[in-house]
Amino acid sequence: MNTQVMSQEQIRIAGMEALRRELGLVGMIRFMQQFETGYGDYSRERHLWLDNESLDTVLERLRARRVKHD
Repeated sequence: MNTQVMSQEQIRIAGMEALRRELGLVGMIRFMQQFETGYGDYSRERHLWLDNESLDTVLERLRARRVKHD
């Protein structure tokens, strides 16, 4: 396989096949999920969520969640 002359699409397909062959389907998917870029502006959204919340309220929610999941 001469990667020097392969198109980007051919490289992508060969890479996916190599990942599936070496890691299996589930392993390939888990590997690819590491590179999910997501969307939106986390910093702006975080301010929308938290600017009107006191630190005590946030901590109370975290503690309640921790108890619920223990």
